[in-house]
Amino acid sequence: MAGKTLKKDISIELVEAIVKGVLEKKGEEIVSIHLEKIHSTVCDYFVICHGNSRTHTTAIAESVEEEVNKICGVKPARREGYVNGEWLLLDYLDVVVHVFQEPVRRHYQVEDLWADAPVCRIQE
Repeated sequence: MAGKTLKKDISIELVEAIVKGVLEKKGEEIVSIHLEKIHSTVCDYFVICHGNSRTHTTAIAESVEEEVNKICGVKPARREGYVNGEWLLLDYLDVVVHVFQEPVRRHYQVEDLWADAPVCRIQE
């Protein structure tokens, strides 16, 4: 049981570092979705936010990478979307970060796919 508690603590620390990185670059409508108790999910948490331009979304994702590396000492296992900056994904295995441009976020409505999962809306 101690291993599971440690994993949970690490995931929470990771989410907090991610949120700090998003806030540093003024990411908007930050949401953390706790997926751990949902069957067949690829990770324990999603962190979702959006920016207003390609430059903004890229800056948010880079800030997240920097803060997570500084606080937790890890780099994403995968990073995608930097070429067009519409939907950037940072995969930290237990936590996946989605940084959208606002119209793309509204179109895909990723938050609505897990309506039965606990959602935490983060305020500045």
